[in-house]
Amino acid sequence: MADPRGFLKYEREDNPKRPIEERRTDWHELYAPLTDPAVREGTMVQAARCMDCGIPFCHSGGAGCPLGNLIPEWNDHVRRGEWGRASERLHATNNFPEFTGALCPAPCEAACVLSITSQPGPVAIKRVEWSIAENGWADGLVEPQPPSNHTGRRVAVVGSGPAGLAAAQQLTRAGHEVTVYERDDRLGGLMRYGIPEYKFEKWEVDRRLEQMRAEGTRFVVNCEVGGEPGGRDGGTVLSVERLRAEYDAVVLAVGALQGRDDRTIPGRDLDGIHLAMEYLVPANREQEGDGPSPINARGKNVVIIGGGDTGADCYGTATRQGAIGVHQLDQYPPPPKTRQDSSSPWPTWPYVFRTPPALEEGGERLFATAVRRFVGDERGHVRAVELSSVEVRRDADGRREVVPTSEEVHEMPCDLVLFSIGFTGPDDMPLLPRLGLERNPKGAIGCGSDWQTDAPGVFVCGDAHRGASLIVWAIAEGRSAAAAVDRYLDPEGSTDLPAPLHPGALPLSA
Repeated sequence: MADPRGFLKYEREDNPKRPIEERRTDWHELYAPLTDPAVREGTMVQAARCMDCGIPFCHSGGAGCPLGNLIPEWNDHVRRGEWGRASERLHATNNFPEFTGALCPAPCEAACVLSITSQPGPVAIKRVEWSIAENGWADGLVEPQPPSNHTGRRVAVVGSGPAGLAAAQQLTRAGHEVTVYERDDRLGGLMRYGIPEYKFEKWEVDRRLEQMRAEGTRFVVNCEVGGEPGGRDGGTVLSVERLRAEYDAVVLAVGALQGRDDRTIPGRDLDGIHLAMEYLVPANREQEGDGPSPINARGKNVVIIGGGDTGADCYGTATRQGAIGVHQLDQYPPPPKTRQDSSSPWPTWPYVFRTPPALEEGGERLFATAVRRFVGDERGHVRAVELSSVEVRRDADGRREVVPTSEEVHEMPCDLVLFSIGFTGPDDMPLLPRLGLERNPKGAIGCGSDWQTDAPGVFVCGDAHRGASLIVWAIAEGRSAAAAVDRYLDPEGSTDLPAPLHPGALPLSA
């Protein structure tokens, strides 16, 4: 059994980071190598803090991990130095644990019993998970798992982000012939072109793709499914008619990349103002060797509108490009330093003040602040932003409104503005109407209890269905949709694939 006093013996320690002065000047991952012997030994100590409590909220779908990761089990294996057994138990529920270990904000830790109070702090589950994954690769434990039988049924997966890749891997291992279609020139979706290199190096995506190829999954890039004749940026097109004729089932995992904008702010049409993805994608392409990005922060004052993770990604990218100043604006006041039971009681996700690693590297966050006007120069390029203090309220009908709290206006020099205020759903694409599908009121693609859309044989998962969400929910939805497809294709309507989620599942909230 686990050490029931481990959390009393050892203090919580997260993954050690590289020094700020070193990491802010390069694009390598900001954490120290997890396979380093000293780091690995430290992870074993952190795993010993897990007490294997009677009701493990950490892997309950509502409060903790939607994948149902068997966290107490692999914590105990790591504590004992049984890295091989830990890797087996981790991969039993998660296709890509290095993705979640690096990028998931860890709702499992928020739901850990040790999070009931601010001290001694939850088990460092994220660190342990990522360490198992990386050491599994280093120790040669992660191998292809090709199917033992083939069903003769064909499945197309549209989109190669985490949800699409998870669905594809599960269906391939179930014996179906799976082809993943990606409209970009490289695979990985937001993992490739949305997440900056310093947070997750892309060779880590490539090694998973090689595993999937060895298992039998086929990939096609530069292909617009259901697109206009002639293709997108010189790519190919797979018509809906061919898609329907050649495949027995289709999985839509097209993401939710339509960025939210605010065209009501005076001066919004000035040059130098962009949505976050207009900035992050070419910055990542530059790291892939595609040449300089047309939008670069070097020598500029940068203002990022929006206080979320995507804004932090813009922040770290601008810092590494050589911005002379970076400011991130948040309309809300600073969150409390500790969990407040009145607003986010355990085991819900705590609304607390957090400092992402990118924001440790310089610059400044401004809270309860919004842009009143963009100011341009004689060339029509933004040169400053006018800022005012604001408060976010709800009107009588519960609608959100942002209200100035002062008439005072502060002008801040600015050469580059990045909007990072969320996403509204999948891009406008001809595929959806050609399949006879419409977005629901939230902008996403709806489905029934079997993950099937209104188009027979067409399933949906990930952000395309849920809206922009966490990578762990994307993988869980991909696995669940795969089980539904496998059941749909089976003559007896059965499946052995796990389905951790119902389409209507939501994280527990206060």
